[in-house]
Amino acid sequence: MANLTFYGAVNGVTGSAYLLKSDVCSVLMECGLIQGSWEEEKNNKVAFPFDVHKIDAVVLSHAHLDHSGRLPRLVADGYTGPIYMTRPTLELLEIMLKDAAFLQERDAEWENKRRLRSGKEPIEPLYTLADVEAALSLCEGIPYNTQRQVAEGVKVSFRDAGHILGSSIVELEVQEQNKSKKLVFSGDLGNSYAALLDEPDIVKEADVLLLESTYGDRDHNPLDDTLEEFAHILNEAHENGGNVLIPAFAVGRTQEIIFRLGELYQQGQLKQQAVFLDSPMAIATTEVYHRFQQVFNEEDKTTLKRSRSGSLHQFLPSLRYSRTTEESMAINRIGSGSIVIAGSGMCTGGRIRHHLKHNLWRGKAHVIIVGFQARGTPGRALMDGTEMLRLAGEDIAVKASIHVLDGFSAHASQTQLLDWSSNFTKPKPRLYLVHGESDAKIALQGKFGERGWQAETPKYGETISI
Repeated sequence: MANLTFYGAVNGVTGSAYLLKSDVCSVLMECGLIQGSWEEEKNNKVAFPFDVHKIDAVVLSHAHLDHSGRLPRLVADGYTGPIYMTRPTLELLEIMLKDAAFLQERDAEWENKRRLRSGKEPIEPLYTLADVEAALSLCEGIPYNTQRQVAEGVKVSFRDAGHILGSSIVELEVQEQNKSKKLVFSGDLGNSYAALLDEPDIVKEADVLLLESTYGDRDHNPLDDTLEEFAHILNEAHENGGNVLIPAFAVGRTQEIIFRLGELYQQGQLKQQAVFLDSPMAIATTEVYHRFQQVFNEEDKTTLKRSRSGSLHQFLPSLRYSRTTEESMAINRIGSGSIVIAGSGMCTGGRIRHHLKHNLWRGKAHVIIVGFQARGTPGRALMDGTEMLRLAGEDIAVKASIHVLDGFSAHASQTQLLDWSSNFTKPKPRLYLVHGESDAKIALQGKFGERGWQAETPKYGETISI
């Protein structure tokens, strides 16, 4: 009998990994990076809790590192089978994994210099660029709504999840002893009010449903209110002369923010003369978005066409790409009047940390949090009102204004999760909540209970039958 074991994203929102096993095959769904505090991230180097050599296929819902970031480690440990995903995900995955490998190798190099001076043994990076190249050679992109056999008795179909470009709801059909069972994994469901992408596809039938619960405990502010507040913050920054820093995930959130700034520019409401996209990965991702504009929703495609814009960059003419380290450092010499979009989205690394170091202590600066912030991250500390943040070995006073705009979230809200799930026909599938912190899962579990649908919150290593 086929079963599923939960190996990640059960005690939080990172490290997604679920292993499907039947009598004849094993399929790994997701292979995500564990993100958060230093202590939590050390677990990325712990051996996988399953035999890598016995996996027949890997299925990936989308390119975000909390779902894909340990694929190169899986390959380095001996996996040689196929890795399936949508075609846009494959393009984004190359960008994200190569950037992650660069950071892994750089951080190991810096740490080893320190260890050498103190007489300690050197460490190895989690994976290298060579490991990434090996993983990418195993990847195959599949169109949406196309069923493909990925292992003996297992077929996959990808539906549009509306979360980021290429994101998917994963449908796995398992055939055993002339019986067919269907497992549906929501992946990360998109916010139906987000820019550029379509709403998540509706799925009506499943025997087992794995549902993300990132925002299971709350609804987002209405989009109109979010956009109004966004414009107000930008105007306030223009009037008092402060810089605006926007920590943003390179894939998805950055493109949403560029589009919304472009709308303000086209309406004559954007006063800042310089908007910097300071992230080579986000720049490359934005160019991928341009190549796949055919999947944008019709309303936003029409908006882009009306402005005679052939790309997001042209939609926002004041946007400047900052590719090199020297160009990034030059931004820090700007004392006022600029908008800087940079990663990482939770401020755990990347160029945003340098901009925070140069601006957090300035009373006129503004930081706009536009995405989910996991516990233990610097972004969460800012969101929770910390008065001091340690960056690059220094304690930086937080004098800047911190704003949280969760209306820009690329994740479905509590109501959207409930509404999407309501489309499943009776008998309802067995429901398991994943990819959420405990408060969010418990709140969502209660809401499903009010609707007469029991939702389980699995533990790490727990196995269920399909």
